[in-house]
Amino acid sequence: MTTNTIEREIVIAAPPERVWDIVTQAEHLGTWFADSSAEIDLRPGGELKLTWKDYGVAEGRVETVEPPHTFAFRWVLEGEEPAEGNATLVVFTLAPEGAGTRLRVVESGFAELAFDAESRDRHFEEHTKGWRAELDELRAYAESITV
Repeated sequence: MTTNTIEREIVIAAPPERVWDIVTQAEHLGTWFADSSAEIDLRPGGELKLTWKDYGVAEGRVETVEPPHTFAFRWVLEGEEPAEGNATLVVFTLAPEGAGTRLRVVESGFAELAFDAESRDRHFEEHTKGWRAELDELRAYAESITV
């Protein structure tokens, strides 16, 4: 049975404005998230493209841009345009915490994917593992640079 939502939260020793830049600018997304390249039109309805050497290209559409607090996009790893039934929604929420930032990521919509149950479960498991690794990379990257 597919679970619908992945939720992860971390604290980063960097101010929200720096973390915002790291999660919304292509030059940074292509470093900590995608391992080959990233393109983003940072406006609601804008296109997002993330490229990994081992996984290929994920196409996305920007949903929400509220600097420096909320960034959301829909994406699909199936080489299609993100649409209902083939894409999940990723929401980054940033909040100041001391001199750092509490970053929350919620990815939802797995149960609505028009895949067979085994594919939905695999997709959910891969993304669950992926967010663990990616958020560790984001934290290390954010704490090692100045924007």
